[in-house]
Amino acid sequence: MNNIANTQSSTWNRLVAYGEENRFGLICLALLVVGCLGGVTMALGAAHSTALLIGIVVPTMATLSLLLAVAPIKLIYYVFFVTVLIDISACFALTV
Repeated sequence: MNNIANTQSSTWNRLVAYGEENRFGLICLALLVVGCLGGVTMALGAAHSTALLIGIVVPTMATLSLLLAVAPIKLIYYVFFVTVLIDISACFALTV
């Protein structure tokens, strides 16, 4: 059991080390993904509901602000993944 935890921990640590080494490339990628995904979600109709608009804009702007502030890469990873999950789930909810 301890072996599994060490393997997962080292994978996360390797991902963070890769992110620190290639920070500017990941910032470009995150800007592209978050910006386009937020725009697609808005185009699908998120602007028709105030609650949905707030739910999409706040995480998107939080991610973009962290990227601009050159925040720690772990925090950028967390907020990026949450934002992408929110945007994708909103896209599916709006198309159904």
